Amino acid sequence: MTRFLIYLAVFTLPAASMAQAPSPALGKSLVASYQAWRTSIVRKDASAWKRATAAHRQVEVRNRLVSEKRPFPQAVFSLPAPPPGLDGLKIIHLSQRGATAKAAFFGKVNFGVEGEPTDNILVLSFINTNGTWLYDRADFVNLAALPEVRKELTAGDLKYVEETPEFQATGVVPPSPPMVPAAKYIAKVYVFCPGREVQVQINQFSRHRFANAKEAEVILGGAKDGANSIAYTVKGLEGGTGKEAFTIRVYLMSEIEGTKPIKAFEYQVEEGGILKPFASTSFTVDPATGAKLLRR
Repeated sequence: MTRFLIYLAVFTLPAASMAQAPSPALGKSLVASYQAWRTSIVRKDASAWKRATAAHRQVEVRNRLVSEKRPFPQAVFSLPAPPPGLDGLKIIHLSQRGATAKAAFFGKVNFGVEGEPTDNILVLSFINTNGTWLYDRADFVNLAALPEVRKELTAGDLKYVEETPEFQATGVVPPSPPMVPAAKYIAKVYVFCPGREVQVQINQFSRHRFANAKEAEVILGGAKDGANSIAYTVKGLEGGTGKEAFTIRVYLMSEIEGTKPIKAFEYQVEEGGILKPFASTSFTVDPATGAKLLRR
């Protein structure tokens, strides 16, 4: 599932946490919530966006933007294309658990890019606050690699969405994270971890999880002058051999045109090497490095 952000276990849940049969009106409420959120994006209406967006998601979006030194809330609306509309899509699954809900739509999800859209799945998540459903996030499921699932859904067989955990509401309302300070230096953490799960924390605010990945994420709050703390833990995943190559890097991103990212930290293990499963250390941004990052 690709974010627009598996373990299967059996638990005995208290009655308040059990999945609920969706009410007949739930689908209409969730569609109206998403449409209100989407309209706020299209109209670049910051007040409407705040009214339509779950509280924790507002803070997460704000933290990411100020960590990229982009203006908030103005940068919320700087998208290459508006979020996809729901016209022509069919609701194929609804799930509600407590104050959380998910709605799955099937059809030609149109992101406004070139080419004809194909039949795929759009999953929308919501949080109920004071009796009102608020938009949380969207996930796009590209069925190009799952042609049999696409055929099943086209034929009305909904087993895939009914049985897959990612389509079910969790019942867990995420707490609002602390607001991070605006970054002085934009920084990213890069991890290459085939066969492993990695947890990384940088300074006080920025926590990251990577699983069997090769990707980078923005460091919340950015890097600061002087010492910056970095800690990581690593554990193996099913199917991994424990001998795969491994890399963690921190890059400082320059605002000066033509200046390449500066590697501030690296921990790397070659294939077959011995990996430290956890460590706490630091990297430093000295005045000479800082001068290469900021426009004069």
